[in-house]
Amino acid sequence: MVFLDERKKAILKAIIDDYINTAEPIGSRTVARRHELGLSSATIRNEMADLEDMGYLLQPHTSAGRIPSVKGYRLYVDELMNVEELSREEIEYIHESLESNISEIRQLLKQASVIMSKVTKYTSVAVTPYMREIKIKAVQVIPIDSKKALAIIVTSAGMVKNTIVQLPRPVDLDFINRVSNLINDKLSGTTIDKVDESKFQSIELEMWQDRDIVGALLAGVEETLKDMDNVEIYLDGTSNIFNFPEFRDIIKAREFFNILDAKDILRKILIQNKTGEKSGVEIRIGTENEIEEIKDYSLVTATYSLDDVLIGSIGIIGPTRMAYSKVISSVNYIRKKINNDLRNFVSDLNND
Repeated sequence: MVFLDERKKAILKAIIDDYINTAEPIGSRTVARRHELGLSSATIRNEMADLEDMGYLLQPHTSAGRIPSVKGYRLYVDELMNVEELSREEIEYIHESLESNISEIRQLLKQASVIMSKVTKYTSVAVTPYMREIKIKAVQVIPIDSKKALAIIVTSAGMVKNTIVQLPRPVDLDFINRVSNLINDKLSGTTIDKVDESKFQSIELEMWQDRDIVGALLAGVEETLKDMDNVEIYLDGTSNIFNFPEFRDIIKAREFFNILDAKDILRKILIQNKTGEKSGVEIRIGTENEIEEIKDYSLVTATYSLDDVLIGSIGIIGPTRMAYSKVISSVNYIRKKINNDLRNFVSDLNND
């Protein structure tokens, strides 16, 4: 392993800082002029050549300056960059935006996606909860009329879904209430992924004489569970990419929008980071991404969780020439705010 001394690190940091700001290859004279390193441009040029040989820099053209490689960006993110704190105005904006008229988890995540895009000036992505490991808090069947009912499911994460059920024959209120209580007793406290055919069969066996009605109601419950498990993806700030020179090329811009249109790719992107809340923010730069379509981009993601159960992700996608410090600070702050709001939301729900 080649040792990278402090002088090389200082030069590498200066080059990456300047390249992030200018999108132009950086030469030795530029580094000498802009940064007080106490080094001549000839010395810096020699060090830059060494950094290129070591894989931290690339030279796009023989007469041009250098740009960072993925390896260079990785060292920068892990060791060299200065952590940028959010301003008081940005913190106030985040809090005000997340606390205004939000009464449901998907609203919270959708708004968080908008906020991330506005604060970072990049494209933000958020995915709604992975409900498979979330517990069912309550199941209720409410009669609408003699041949119609409403199946409602509430989860421990505060998600509420319902489905209208058409009944094969008229039934009275007391019967609907008995079925509702039985379904609730059997399913409440169970995680969604544990609700299988055997659970429904045990309910039907207890009320086999009215299995036509019970079967219809259970079908409504099953449909509600499937609807609850559908993942939604929110995108904001897609036009922000035109603020970066990398995407002024129409082919590059079209490739980026093709990725954003592919919901399955976006879902894969966001579920790569499944290490939980303690891991904080995860940064994948260029070829570090496992998914082929985004190997030319950088991705900064964070998970959000409830009671140590991972239920979703938020993230920023953009060029490898990303303002990592600002993005990481923003995503991490919003991640903590979402996790805190989730806990408060569910606590309020349980106290109702």
